[in-house]
Amino acid sequence: MQSQLSDGSVSMTLIPKAMKTPPALDSVLAINGTNFDIGGFMRQARVSAKVGLREIARRAGTSHATISAYERNQKIPSVATFLRILSACSYAVDISLEPRVRERQGMSRGKELEQVLELAEQFPSKPLKNINFPIFRKNTL
Repeated sequence: MQSQLSDGSVSMTLIPKAMKTPPALDSVLAINGTNFDIGGFMRQARVSAKVGLREIARRAGTSHATISAYERNQKIPSVATFLRILSACSYAVDISLEPRVRERQGMSRGKELEQVLELAEQFPSKPLKNINFPIFRKNTL
């Protein structure tokens, strides 16, 4: 998935997609149980850059057959090769680390969600026609 930014650059996001045929087991990056098709991601970058296999191979310093094998998930690129090929497509990869919060104040996130959902059940699903609220007297000073 890509989107055009206001400064003219293109932002790419790695999005899992259903695969028509299962690729080679090692060619899929699994992160927290979600599979990412690395070859498909590389192909998406090349196609969106409107550059052919041979030109990307020339820019990345490898053969077009190797690029094709990566895109078809028949070979697994190293991280350095993956980044070099994306760079040849005029894309950059930004990596950020964010801490995962599994507990807060000694309570698991699942238990916290359970409590939030229980609280949400207490609210009416339809708004009331009349809202009852206390009547406050006006100060007569």
